[in-house]
Amino acid sequence: MPNETLPDVDPAVRPADLERAGVWLAGHGLADVGPTPLLATRLAARRRTRLAASVLLAAFIIAVALTYTGDTVDGLGSYRRWSLLVLTAMVVGLVLAQSLLDWWVRRVDRRAGATLPRRAAHPVRLGWRTVLGWPRAAFAVTTFAGAMALAISALTVPVSTARYAAVVLLIGLCGVAVGMFVQLRHILTHPVVADDEVSLTADVIMRVEDARNVAAPTVVWCLPVVSGVFDTALGWWNAAWPVFIVLGVITLALINAWTARSGMVGRHAMSAR
Repeated sequence: MPNETLPDVDPAVRPADLERAGVWLAGHGLADVGPTPLLATRLAARRRTRLAASVLLAAFIIAVALTYTGDTVDGLGSYRRWSLLVLTAMVVGLVLAQSLLDWWVRRVDRRAGATLPRRAAHPVRLGWRTVLGWPRAAFAVTTFAGAMALAISALTVPVSTARYAAVVLLIGLCGVAVGMFVQLRHILTHPVVADDEVSLTADVIMRVEDARNVAAPTVVWCLPVVSGVFDTALGWWNAAWPVFIVLGVITLALINAWTARSGMVGRHAMSAR
């Protein structure tokens, strides 16, 4: 059935969302395709979810900072233990909140897909190599491994301030890593919501954009700054972190420049029949 029947998907879709969908299509090499309420609804859900996720991560970064700065005001060992327990609870809350956001996106897509007269499937299985790609996957793993190694290395020194900052950082890194894994799993296993080749291409592009957004290690770069790393007396540790962050930013910029854009990935996946 042609796309002209899709305006019945959601009569309540806002004109502004349809307009944004048209701009999105044009920006991904699909300017000759008209925006549909189905696409507008899905893009609007992802746009709101990304905003909520950004606010959530910002709140988590602030919580990590408060965990460390609170200890500098009251340096009691008991306070440290309680603050670390609270931080661990916040890590669990972060993962649960991100899972709820993913569930909401899945719910929006399921309701939109239920209105389609027929469902289409991708011609090839969309694994992580297609959606995320080797360079970004390797970069994300290397970034987390490097950050973990630097944090663990501080646990062996006799400076209590450095050890506490390292523990705070490790708890934060573990939470971000688990959250990233959960979100990427959701993106890879999310059911297809499409009924023709154009909507299938859009589905691939949205998955690629979601995966790249989740795998970007921005929070990993922020955590050393707010976890008290640079307040320690370890000169080598303080010098290693800026180098680590700068090299990561440069590497990500090169990956973005050398790898295909999401629109090209989507069209290539559809041509692999």
